[in-house]
Amino acid sequence: MATETSSRYSDHTRGVTVTTVACLAGIASAIVAAYLFGTTPDAAQNTYAVVVMAGFVLIQFPVLKLIGIDISEFGVKDNLYVTFMTFTLWFITYTVLLTSEVTL
Repeated sequence: MATETSSRYSDHTRGVTVTTVACLAGIASAIVAAYLFGTTPDAAQNTYAVVVMAGFVLIQFPVLKLIGIDISEFGVKDNLYVTFMTFTLWFITYTVLLTSEVTL
């Protein structure tokens, strides 16, 4: 993450906040995908679940701005980090939901 600036968050708090929002967005996107497309074996082949995850990646940036994180300082590394963390948590959560065939 970028160096400390005049924002109200320290570097550590900023990093923890960005990580928390990315992880929660990943979990939420998996739950939404499971709700929209189901958890059957056919739903596992539906690629629209990835579109839902991508939507949650894009929604995070305005949310971070509302929280008070200065996203104008984000570089390529920060954007890739947010995307990776969201994808990872989405993948793990959606896999668990699909393999256990939970009904939502």
